[in-house]
Amino acid sequence: MKLNQCSWTFLSYFLALVHTGNGAAVKDFSDEVGYHIIYSYPGVQPPAHLNTLIEQGKVGGIIIFGENVADNLSTIIDGFQETYKQSAFYSGSPLLILTDQEGGEVRRLPGGPISSAKQIGQSTDPASAAKKSGSDAASALGADHLNGNLAPVLDIYRQAGNFIDESGRSYGNTSAIVATCASAFTEAQQRAGFIATAKHFPGLGAAGAGENTDEEPVTINLGIDELRSVDEAPYSKVISAGIDMVMTSWALYPALDAKYPSGLSTAWVQDELRGRLGFKGVTITDAIEAGALQAFGDDPSRAILASQAGMDIILASGRNVTQGEAIYDSLLAALNDGSLSSGEFSQATDRILSLRKRLT
Repeated sequence: MKLNQCSWTFLSYFLALVHTGNGAAVKDFSDEVGYHIIYSYPGVQPPAHLNTLIEQGKVGGIIIFGENVADNLSTIIDGFQETYKQSAFYSGSPLLILTDQEGGEVRRLPGGPISSAKQIGQSTDPASAAKKSGSDAASALGADHLNGNLAPVLDIYRQAGNFIDESGRSYGNTSAIVATCASAFTEAQQRAGFIATAKHFPGLGAAGAGENTDEEPVTINLGIDELRSVDEAPYSKVISAGIDMVMTSWALYPALDAKYPSGLSTAWVQDELRGRLGFKGVTITDAIEAGALQAFGDDPSRAILASQAGMDIILASGRNVTQGEAIYDSLLAALNDGSLSSGEFSQATDRILSLRKRLT
């Protein structure tokens, strides 16, 4: 017998509670953990195991890379969504299907934005150019049935040719131009119904040439006053504009936390981003397998640290679906043994589902 949505919701409420030997009710988080993990896969044909994990409610979304793009990508994505919709774990809102469609050199999908962020910032009318860029990104996402973009970049480059400037990924070297362009891009893309993501908080603009957190640890030795007045300033603008998500950086910023990179740091995530800047949306990590995190254990261990710091979504972008599965298992175990706060985790779940409902 197939349960209707109402019956399943009622049943799930009771299945979500199991009882310990002393009769105390303990919440079962197995249905909830999957919302917090974005998976990835290699090549153009996703492995069958990914669909199995979707059926089991262990997948919150999928990131699409250039190697995944083929003429039938929209059909593949529709298949993911249909598998989820037909599963017993369907939440009433779609999986998050994300990519990096920044513009210029950093485009995973066919289509725009053709201009790089730097070209937009240097144009005669940056705000209008950025607005068109956001609309073009939305069109590219829609053509292949994606619903979210890990853009715009809010990093403010300090030196020409440094890490964030060498590919033209920064709108400029002042807070004002970056804030203007990023907010215009965000508003245009979100108005079209697609998720936008500001990155990489609090900013990678001071990282030197070759200082790539994907590959190695990076330390940014800026004072807190400069970080707040320069690098964080555009975040205030896009938060006011209603940005959906913020991606944190994997660089270390000793001005506020000398031990943990931003995405593993309660000081940066909870105190600065949510507390001082007032961000109430969804936080998402950069690639959890990044070389910058080599001192913090394996991917599942890093995911627990990130969640403890207040990150809502873990980006498992190693192109191996078992990576996301291992993270699922580790988060569930951490919730069950109390090393991860169940209350804070449920608040994060609420934020994720609130965002996803806007896509229905």
